[in-house]
Amino acid sequence: MTSRQRLVVGISGATGAQYAIRLLECVRELGSVETHLVVSPAGLLNIHHELALSRQAVHALADHVYSHRDVGATLASGSFVTAGMVIVPCSMRTLAAVAHGLSDNLLTRAADVTLKERRRLVMMVRETPFNLAHLRNMTAVTEMGGVIFPPLPAFYMHPQSITEMVDHTVYRVLDLLGIEVTNPRWSGMTPPCTS
Repeated sequence: MTSRQRLVVGISGATGAQYAIRLLECVRELGSVETHLVVSPAGLLNIHHELALSRQAVHALADHVYSHRDVGATLASGSFVTAGMVIVPCSMRTLAAVAHGLSDNLLTRAADVTLKERRRLVMMVRETPFNLAHLRNMTAVTEMGGVIFPPLPAFYMHPQSITEMVDHTVYRVLDLLGIEVTNPRWSGMTPPCTS
């Protein structure tokens, strides 16, 4: 394995592009993780819509970038050792494909490989409300060993900005992948004064 941990990052076409960009930025700042990025066409469209970023700007945040059509890439093989994979954000279409083993592009194939190799797969699903198909697909992925991680704000940390909320969520995801970050952690609640 490379001296740096390898992390596969998939971006699909759901709202929440800011989470993906911030995750790539955080990992780059660490310097100890090598990122392998796959972005779906809808993912790129959404990044441009929500953040006004170009394809080139997104690609520049990763160490290696692959076309979603390149099902012959290294990521398509279990012999390519990684710390795991995060799909951020994860659309319901991508969730359904992974839940049913439909490796029809590199993003879903890489997720399938992550599961079959018993590596950590974190899927930051973005939809509300959920219908029964969504819930069943999330259950199927969980039963296969994946982690369903809707990016919900932790108001108990008293965030002062959207950036703080996004960062806290990104740090929690990196924790799940075994990537060490300096993360403000819950230190317990101070009991109310009763006197």
